[in-house]
Amino acid sequence: MSLQRVMRVNTTSRRLNSVLLPLSCSRTVESQVVVSAGKRGFVSLSSRSSAIPITTTTNCSSSPLISSSSSTTTPAPHQPRTLSPITRQQQTRHSSHSPLGTNLTASRKKVTINTLRTLHAKREPITMITAHDFPSAHVADAAGMDMILVGDSLAMVALGMEDTSEVVLEEMILHCRSVARATKAAFTVGDLPMGSYEIAPEQALESAIRVVKEGRVQSVKLEGGVEMAATIKRITVAGIPVLGHVGLTPQRQNSLGGFRVQGKTTASALKVLQDALAVQEAGCFAVVLEAVPAEVAALVTAKLDIPTIGIGAGNGCSGQVLVQVDMSGNFPPGRFLPKFVKKYGDVWGESMKAIQTYRDEVKSRAYPAVDHTYPMAKEEFREFERIVESA
Repeated sequence: MSLQRVMRVNTTSRRLNSVLLPLSCSRTVESQVVVSAGKRGFVSLSSRSSAIPITTTTNCSSSPLISSSSSTTTPAPHQPRTLSPITRQQQTRHSSHSPLGTNLTASRKKVTINTLRTLHAKREPITMITAHDFPSAHVADAAGMDMILVGDSLAMVALGMEDTSEVVLEEMILHCRSVARATKAAFTVGDLPMGSYEIAPEQALESAIRVVKEGRVQSVKLEGGVEMAATIKRITVAGIPVLGHVGLTPQRQNSLGGFRVQGKTTASALKVLQDALAVQEAGCFAVVLEAVPAEVAALVTAKLDIPTIGIGAGNGCSGQVLVQVDMSGNFPPGRFLPKFVKKYGDVWGESMKAIQTYRDEVKSRAYPAVDHTYPMAKEEFREFERIVESA
């Protein structure tokens, strides 16, 4: 900053002080501080009313500092004003961002394992969808989903990774915790990511405990069949519910030759059945069947005592699951989708339209309009303007 600019700034500052100091040192000021809450919860202070007078006498010296001889006369005690719960909540909010809203699912009973067993016994399909953060879980829970899965698919749809093998346990726990805060009724499941359970059953149990304890979900999911039975049993014996996952297991896509349909041959179909029976015997409360021919999935479902949750496995399963980002259409045009995905919405298109409209209105100064601004009394602004202009 140049010397001339510094001198101009200092001169302006001294002028403002010469105007503001007499105002702050007025001998007797009768005013009331009125607290009011605005639409977004901001607290505004007004000194114009005299309903609750506060008389202040101030002795000012010629120096910028107020002398220690200042005295204050306080008014007689008065009854505090009773605030409504809404007003009280607004006054204690210190952010321009409001919470996402009230609990929309308060009237819905909490879904438990017993609920899922009852649905299965009644042959009523179980609904499950993925969520990876508070907003996606909030809408899924409000929509009435029976189960919400914090799937490791978030590696790709939320974190932009190439595949599910990249996501680590700490990241999964963070997303589980976010989902759990929004979910009030649905039964929550957290995926154990690759590398967090394969080494030994004790490692798997330790990871499962962290997902439930730190992630605040109600159960865990892991991939694998016969070879993971001992691991599943170790977790379930400790009291943690486990959702199995057989058929196409995406964490093992490299050994499977990619994301390929499983159970298309007799031997492969028998392997799917053997894996499903093994995880059931190990204690799983349900099992996901992924990318399996519908006929095979229906027969496997009939041979099990626990529910099957299908994804690309036909409608003969006990329930269905989809990745929320896929089924809601929250992706740009041209993105590859598996054959089993049905696009139920166009979140990308609606978001694009809204953001483009916002951009255009900012550029044209159509936004913000008067309705989106906070008012100020004209006489207060005129006084503010007079002080600034006279400095």
